[in-house]
Amino acid sequence: MSIHYHSRQDYLDAVRSFALLLGIAFHSALSFMPIFIGWAVMDISTSSVVPSFILVSHSFRMALFFLIAGYFSHMTVHQKGVKSFMKSRLMRVGIPLLIGWFALRPLLVSGWVMGAESMRGDVNVVNALTSGFASLSELPNGLLIGTHLWFLYYLLLISISVIALRSLINLHSSTQHRLTQFADRIIKLMTRPSWVIVFIAIPIAIGLWFMQHWGLDTPDKSLVPHIPLFCIYGGFFLFGWILNRNKSALASFAHVSIIKFLLCAVSILGAIYLSSFQSNFSHSQYSLLKAGFMLSYAIMMCTLVSLSIGFCKKWLSKPNKWVRYVADASFWLYLIHLPIVVWLQIAFAELPLPWAVKLISIFVITIGISLALYDLMVRSTFIGATLNGKRKPRVVFTAKKYITH
Repeated sequence: MSIHYHSRQDYLDAVRSFALLLGIAFHSALSFMPIFIGWAVMDISTSSVVPSFILVSHSFRMALFFLIAGYFSHMTVHQKGVKSFMKSRLMRVGIPLLIGWFALRPLLVSGWVMGAESMRGDVNVVNALTSGFASLSELPNGLLIGTHLWFLYYLLLISISVIALRSLINLHSSTQHRLTQFADRIIKLMTRPSWVIVFIAIPIAIGLWFMQHWGLDTPDKSLVPHIPLFCIYGGFFLFGWILNRNKSALASFAHVSIIKFLLCAVSILGAIYLSSFQSNFSHSQYSLLKAGFMLSYAIMMCTLVSLSIGFCKKWLSKPNKWVRYVADASFWLYLIHLPIVVWLQIAFAELPLPWAVKLISIFVITIGISLALYDLMVRSTFIGATLNGKRKPRVVFTAKKYITH
């Protein structure tokens, strides 16, 4: 089985960017839920549409991210070696996790303080910031938890696990050869007919059964690995890792077909309908309804991951400087977006505007602020080198714009 490498695959950069930008939209929508879910603030304008968006977007955005991470991880290991890969993981994942947590945690705590104050009609920004930074005095309790950066922690854990597994398999050459051939055959079977995606979804549905809630949990409250979630995201990472061995396998998996569309549509409708039974514990068929939801959710996850890659491959395969710019910026955007989103949600919460106008405004302003910071302070600095591997010239705020004649 030949392995295909490319210097840059623009559509896969677009896929990763889409997954991260969808995460920003997901967090932007949480304040518009029609019931209080423990988020920092609840807007006066809510919508019954938002829960469906939350359910669908949360089902696949991180699975998509981990698949692409696995794909590029395999490429890096085989181009530069394990040592270089682990060094890259430490620099581009470990350092952002550590520094990002200390920088963002106080701002998030202050956002929750202001959110609670706003629901009482009195917001004190200074008091909230003081409380936010004072929360660091509780360390080491709560270290590296309570933020959206949990995905970096899991990316590190999964990367180390896969490298350890690879090293163990490589100890015995004949075993390595047999397992490699077996993996290639399995991937070939899993990526050909569109309906096979149902069988891929079954083990995911089993993992979903052990979540605390219906759907994917968010493991941001403990450093102890959430085993079902680790297995699901680790499985997508490993799937991406193996897909990198064969260009045709990725193309088959991302193939857009009528059957896949139908599976996706039916599973989305099924998951949305069945989710309404989550709190109906007294229902005589509760376990059956839960099983149906888990299977629908898993199929929805797999088909949306596949279709996302397929659409990006169809429409964004050609090099485009703006797509590349957003792809380079997307990691930074996701790292810093949450405090901005929460503070904006608090600012918009009491405004007499339609929820859709507020949601779009929060999303657009967050992207605008984050992109401005990226171009001014990140892209051409050591921060950009840490996040993206090398410094790149500014695009929006170029130096010549500040030269007066």
